[in-house]
Amino acid sequence: MKKRIWFNQWFSTVAHFIDMIKYNSDGMEFEVYGTSTNKDAVYLSYCDVAFMEPSIKGMEYVHYCLDFCRTHNIDIFVPRKENVLISRHLKKFTDIGVEVLVCPDANLMDMLDDKEGTYELMKNHPDLKNVVHIPEYRIVRTAEEFKEAYYQLKDKGHTVCFKPVIGEGGQGFRVIQEQLTSIHDLFYEGVSHNITLEHAYQILIQQKEFPPLMVLEYLDGVEYSIDCLAYDGELMAAIPRKKGQGRVRELEENKELIHLAKEINKALHIPYIYNIQVRYKEGIPKLLEINPRMSGGLHYSCLAGINFPYKAIKLLLMKNKAIEFVKPQFGIRSSYLEKEVILKDWKQESKVRL
Repeated sequence: MKKRIWFNQWFSTVAHFIDMIKYNSDGMEFEVYGTSTNKDAVYLSYCDVAFMEPSIKGMEYVHYCLDFCRTHNIDIFVPRKENVLISRHLKKFTDIGVEVLVCPDANLMDMLDDKEGTYELMKNHPDLKNVVHIPEYRIVRTAEEFKEAYYQLKDKGHTVCFKPVIGEGGQGFRVIQEQLTSIHDLFYEGVSHNITLEHAYQILIQQKEFPPLMVLEYLDGVEYSIDCLAYDGELMAAIPRKKGQGRVRELEENKELIHLAKEINKALHIPYIYNIQVRYKEGIPKLLEINPRMSGGLHYSCLAGINFPYKAIKLLLMKNKAIEFVKPQFGIRSSYLEKEVILKDWKQESKVRL
């Protein structure tokens, strides 16, 4: 009998994960449900059944998720939107027979969702404070604090950048540059993440106080994502994925980063699947963030010969009883081409309802 699995509002790359789960080597059958606030979200075309989501959040959204699971007899729920709050109310889902692919430690989820909380956890955890390196940073809420933090870090010799304390990926990230953008940069360098101090200050001063902003040293070295598969404190796979020029990614057997992943796993016990992001500076890997979910670029790491999304689902369903260890293949370099996806005309599909 097919298991019904639901992906709520997700990144577009979840389309890869849907295919990997549906076409798994065990022949386990799934019926995939997808929802989005955007009727043209490309991953909906990879689902068997799709619906529009209401534009709501907080507990109202959690109640929507519970109702959706009941109405459609969902067996497995893979949330991205509101995953922290869903973790806090996990029992409501398990009470109606729904397995949820989310870290069950809601307090840990809260800390990892907040970049300041993550860094404070690393600084104060007895098993991590001497293992995990973090950038030097300040948290600011006013334009004057922002300018003061900038000069404090600059006086220490750092190039300075900033980003929101709560946010995904590169949202809001800027590097503070010393001079205005040149004509050459404007014409030939494409979209830039650089901004002058004065320009940033004039934007921030528009509000007396704004949501917390992290001002920190800019890390100018190579960036890695480490995709991890774990259960019950045991790390089953850790794939360091090196971000090369443009779209190039390389799966690298970086023993330093694999050891780092083992130490974080030993201390935090994040189950199923998660991602650690680091960037080097002067030969030292410094932590950017830890995402207790499937990363947007996880499909690259699957080229190591490990079907991460499906194995995470097996761990969730079977609690480690049938998970085989696979020796990963490293040294794989990859890139990608754009692919056309014909969007389904939902109104003409009797099975798919929007």
